[in-house]
Amino acid sequence: MPYSPDEIDRRILVALQRNGRISNIELAREIGLTPTPCLRRVRQLEEAGIIDEYVALLNPVKMGFTTTVFVRVWLDAQDEDTVSHFVKVIQASPEVVECHLMAGDCDFLLRVLVKSLEAYRHFQSEYLARIKGVRSLKTDIPMQKVKLSWKLPL
Repeated sequence: MPYSPDEIDRRILVALQRNGRISNIELAREIGLTPTPCLRRVRQLEEAGIIDEYVALLNPVKMGFTTTVFVRVWLDAQDEDTVSHFVKVIQASPEVVECHLMAGDCDFLLRVLVKSLEAYRHFQSEYLARIKGVRSLKTDIPMQKVKLSWKLPL
């Protein structure tokens, strides 16, 4: 059963999604609690697994990763061995920043970050296409990023 945060928990989560580095004192002030109960609630949210982790979100373009591609993957078969092998190989690939097992036309959808289209072409031909069990790949290249968010709609 999913966790059902109360209104104070929601305000904490909204504030932390906006700024994960906010101090407990600032967070408590923002949501209208004193620091001790605020810290207790944050720890409860962490222990319940609601707060998964804290990360620094890097700007991929400023780090040289100027190209995002989406790759639809079809496997030869959908048996456990083929799927498990593909998942294991993809999990070891830092270029693949998202991988979803799909229902529908393709078997997997990947989001890949690379430094250029040439780098992607190399990654596709020398890595993705050579994964045992991969039947075919279709690459979609986005023209413009309209929205990208990690914030849940609380």
